Amino acid sequence: MTQILQRLSAILGDDLILTDAADMDRYLRDWHCDAAGAALAVIRPRSTADVASAVRACRDLGLAIVPQGGNTGLVHGALPQSSSQHIVISLERLNRIRSIAPDDFSMTVEAGCILSTAKECAAENGMFFPLALGAQGSCQIGGNISTNAGGINVLRYGMTRDLVLGLEVVLPSGEIWNGLSTLRKDNRGIDLKQLFIGSEGTLGVITAASLKLTPLPTQREAALLAVASLDEAVALFRLARRECCDLMSAFEFMPPEAFTLAQEAMPDLVMPLSAQYQAYVLMELGGSGLVDMADLMQRFLELGLEKGLILDGVIAASETQAKTLWSFREGMVEGQVKRGRHLRTDVSVSLSHLASFVAEAEAELASALPACLAISYGHVGDGNVHLNVLPPTGTPEGERDTIIKQAKAIINSVLFRYQGSISAEHGIGREKMDDFRLGLTPTQVQLLAALKAAIDPDWQMNPGVLF
Repeated sequence: MTQILQRLSAILGDDLILTDAADMDRYLRDWHCDAAGAALAVIRPRSTADVASAVRACRDLGLAIVPQGGNTGLVHGALPQSSSQHIVISLERLNRIRSIAPDDFSMTVEAGCILSTAKECAAENGMFFPLALGAQGSCQIGGNISTNAGGINVLRYGMTRDLVLGLEVVLPSGEIWNGLSTLRKDNRGIDLKQLFIGSEGTLGVITAASLKLTPLPTQREAALLAVASLDEAVALFRLARRECCDLMSAFEFMPPEAFTLAQEAMPDLVMPLSAQYQAYVLMELGGSGLVDMADLMQRFLELGLEKGLILDGVIAASETQAKTLWSFREGMVEGQVKRGRHLRTDVSVSLSHLASFVAEAEAELASALPACLAISYGHVGDGNVHLNVLPPTGTPEGERDTIIKQAKAIINSVLFRYQGSISAEHGIGREKMDDFRLGLTPTQVQLLAALKAAIDPDWQMNPGVLF
């Protein structure tokens, strides 16, 4: 191992390589620090040329590469697994915004650019990059693209895949493919960038991306609404989709337990509604130009009240109040972390079956694991629900493992009956590989194998993920 590290240093220079255990530690843990990995070294390139050199060096030395962004993906897709064979290539130093073109509604950024930094730069230029995640202060654009990240704005703007105009990628051979086009329409054959979006670092290392921008919304209306059930929340969404059209950017469902969890993480939060209800919706409209968003929200809520879908609610009167409402949605995730290691799921079913799926899954969980808290929340408009299972506080780690495995098996069995997806927005990583394999048809296996063999014949890129 010492000889291999010496050869890497000779090729790349000591400035790019970390080998000390203390220096590597933060690259070997996931975002919630409930999983640890192992690597021979961490390479931190400063440029695309450095990445190409690192990939060639690893190929020549027979080392596997694990590309890593902010390591916030939650399915261990960027977590290395071997102290003798795996090399982490961290993109954190490739963090420049190369250009922004408001007239073209586009910007080009390097893969290590923090999502919030890209969003702030766009806003400073009167533009909006709509990808919005809880981890946006630490996740990186390259990781967002590699996992085809979702978030709260999918129902209006689509997944990350829909926001990428072009890519720059270092291939397993060490060659650089420059596909950084900002053209909106380009029908010259197969769209090669789509091979790398969502491929989780298994086909190459994304080093830069051209992103699609929209006009910066100058009006934002957020409302927290009480409804009778998830069924009623879905009905309210259908009404909102018809009456508010494409001006609705978010529609989130939360159970009452969400507020308890949020206040455990953020004790200063005050529940904005005086009474407690069975279900809640956090809805947001946004736009610019000649449309009166406040009037649209007011008229929609009046319609929802008339139809008996809305029981109570509050509209944010300022940007500060809107942020407070969103703090409950973000804080509930932190509250779950505070209760210890638990099952996190990221599943999707068709919108028409969302409420019945959740009801069946929660009923089976309650029967099998009555001491656990099952909490369902998520992006109602796109059929994505996070059905998480929290073991009782103080549960020993060994028992937690058993509970998590049992809960996952229960949820997946219901999910398969509904022909849903085990991963709506987080990817597969290493954590979901067994379940991913079970769902593959022979034809899918054949196609994936052919793709891997064509682009990464030595299976060098992110082994153990997807393939």
